[in-house]
Amino acid sequence: MIDLDGVKAVAQRAAIDAGRAVVGHWGSYRTDVRDKGVSDVVSAADLASDRIISATIRAAFPDHRILSEEDAQTGTCDYSGPLWIVDPIDGTANYVRGHPYFGISVAFALDGVVMAGCVHAPALAETFVATKDGGATLNGAPIRTSAPNGLIRSVVSTGFPHDTSDIERPLRRMRTLLQCCQDVRRSASPVLDIAYVAMGRLDAHTETLFPWDVAAAGLIAKEAGAQRGNLEVVPTTIPPDLFGGEVMFSAPSIFRELMAVLA
Repeated sequence: MIDLDGVKAVAQRAAIDAGRAVVGHWGSYRTDVRDKGVSDVVSAADLASDRIISATIRAAFPDHRILSEEDAQTGTCDYSGPLWIVDPIDGTANYVRGHPYFGISVAFALDGVVMAGCVHAPALAETFVATKDGGATLNGAPIRTSAPNGLIRSVVSTGFPHDTSDIERPLRRMRTLLQCCQDVRRSASPVLDIAYVAMGRLDAHTETLFPWDVAAAGLIAKEAGAQRGNLEVVPTTIPPDLFGGEVMFSAPSIFRELMAVLA
């Protein structure tokens, strides 16, 4: 049996310790940046955070595997058994510019089902935590989604891919949202955007994401009452909890309307 409280405590400790390090060395880490792909970057902070999180997990669970954004390989991943899914800094472009809107995400999945997760925003002193069927909290207090009266009264966040070779789809999505919603946000840290849906600061979030973007944040949103859907068919090779293709998290009151206009 998996002790979910113990797993949750490790996820939270790993994220907070990593956050303390990247904020404590913000001045030096933000200047040590290298390219990762055509338009993406990785900083020394990403790598330091990754090392701290991995060390914390391995000290508690030496037999568990870890899937991290910084060492993920293309191709099929083995999602079976106990697996930790980590994004050491989501929002690196914000971090290296001194912008406080970035998050650290640590999730634990068992056979592809996310069981516990933490999204920590160290520069904002906010920690979102959830366990499956155990609810979600922000800094220890329970959270719930908003309940907007229609899409026209909703604030929805989205994002753009680093690979801009096919930019038409996200541009169409942005045009649709601007026409149908009260307002649109693009803050460049989807793990925080989804956590904000969980506690009602945003009414929905939608974009194409990766497993490390949706693992912890997705659990937090669902446990806070959000509904989740994909505008793409979920492939048989990726568990639904970890598939981020054209994913959407929203307050229940606008879920069907938003799915319909985006489809």
